[in-house]
Amino acid sequence: MRRKIVAGNWKMNLSFTDAEDLINDLLDTLDEEKPTAEVIICPPYPYLELATDYMEENLFKIGAQNISSFDAGAYTGEVSASMLKSMDVTHCIIGHSERRKYFNEDDKMLTAKVNQALAHQLTPIFCVGESLPEREAGKDKEVVRRQVRHGLFHLDTVEFARIIIAYEPVWAIGTGMTATPEQAKDMHAYIRTLIAERYDEKVAEETMILYGGSCNSENATDLFSQEGIDGGLIGGASLKVDEFISICKQASAK
Repeated sequence: MRRKIVAGNWKMNLSFTDAEDLINDLLDTLDEEKPTAEVIICPPYPYLELATDYMEENLFKIGAQNISSFDAGAYTGEVSASMLKSMDVTHCIIGHSERRKYFNEDDKMLTAKVNQALAHQLTPIFCVGESLPEREAGKDKEVVRRQVRHGLFHLDTVEFARIIIAYEPVWAIGTGMTATPEQAKDMHAYIRTLIAERYDEKVAEETMILYGGSCNSENATDLFSQEGIDGGLIGGASLKVDEFISICKQASAK
């Protein structure tokens, strides 16, 4: 049975002190509000140990924003899956549109990152989504199909069952634009169709698919109430405690 998930991607924000304050505020508010949705926070690398130190409260899980495609070795600046696992990190965002765009992460590299995460018992949050020109040209589903197939469909059924997919239309990330609930629902349904074709209907039905792209406390209910949307990958709104908790509560209500 699928569960509701809200993952907060802090991106490259906050000082160490600000990160500690945010984590403490989140803990206090989560303990008070007790949303039933699974909560994952994804701070920058330097704050992961700080976050996992607080994870003993069991109010949220910790995800990394990226992962190396290499296992170990002379790869200066890289952070491996085994390093993250040793710090009690449980999840990892892979294939975020900003990594694809600014760091030229291609399908081959992302496949290797997925493999690394699974090999070290990390849960990938695998991101897919189209740009505005691709949507306007009617290529949105073609783009998402390629990303899903190349990034994930080499996995067997058992491995695939450990994947969380995040549909994030690139044109809606950090722009204030948001896919309409109908657009989001349509793409989530399409992704499930692809999964059913590759595996079967049961696997498709059990796969958790999140929406990402300017999701906030004002539109979360409309998005999360759509069939097939299992929560959200939240960007800027995850840096504001009241906003983020509101989103978690709205996800819990669906």
